[in-house]
Amino acid sequence: MSRFIFALAAISAAGADLPPFTIAGIRVTPDAWDKQANLARIVHYSRAAVAKGAQVVVTPEGFLEGYVANIKNHPGISRERYDSIGETIDGNRLSPALDTLRGLAKELKIYLVACFAERQGERMFNALAIFSPYGEIAMRYQKAHNAEDEPFNTTGVKFPVVDTPLGRWGTLICFDRQLPETSRVLALKGAQFIIVPAWGMSGDMNDAMMRTRAFENSVWVAFVHPRRFLLIDPGGKIVAQDDPEKGDQVVTGKVTIDHRIGRGAIRERKPHLYEGLLKN
Repeated sequence: MSRFIFALAAISAAGADLPPFTIAGIRVTPDAWDKQANLARIVHYSRAAVAKGAQVVVTPEGFLEGYVANIKNHPGISRERYDSIGETIDGNRLSPALDTLRGLAKELKIYLVACFAERQGERMFNALAIFSPYGEIAMRYQKAHNAEDEPFNTTGVKFPVVDTPLGRWGTLICFDRQLPETSRVLALKGAQFIIVPAWGMSGDMNDAMMRTRAFENSVWVAFVHPRRFLLIDPGGKIVAQDDPEKGDQVVTGKVTIDHRIGRGAIRERKPHLYEGLLKN
């Protein structure tokens, strides 16, 4: 029962009003393997986003290396080649590309959510980092689920949330969003805003899924994909999206963290009735 009370307290605390902010999605297709070209794209489009007033900029999944981990998209990829493109984080020491992104976030005074293949010793991860306006890594996340199409990646085991001056955030990567438990865990940790960089499915079914994740958890959701951008409010309404008639583009939308957070059906949960979920 104490965990249930804690969860409700976290959801209730999420309702505090904060000043609105503008998020931008880099709705752009990167080049496979060409990290320098993709890094230049992040720099270019981040500057364009800031010119539109963005305080948060998000890339799609695996943007830095062009999401080459997926063997369906890149059959015949070798482990050695994949390992060679991994970015590293060792305390405050970052690989050159990530250090460039950290400097860019600090220069532009933005939160930059960048996605890349991460190497930790012998292991590789489908990862993201949130670089803060202060030149720090505010949060790291490793994709926890895939459809067995990333054979060289180790899956993550944690769903962190981070407190920022713009609200409490959680992140998922692509396939993670298809499991309803992932968004619910973040919501129960008090996340007000869930950021979902992705590469795969982006049609009508995905739009409905993302609207449902926002509605069922009473949180904001941003979905950033090379061919789709969605910003959805806690009631499940799409408040900003890309123009499907246009190619590469920066899409912006305004997020308002207010009393709507956590005020939906999630407050009526009865966890003691759901014990079977933990046994299967």
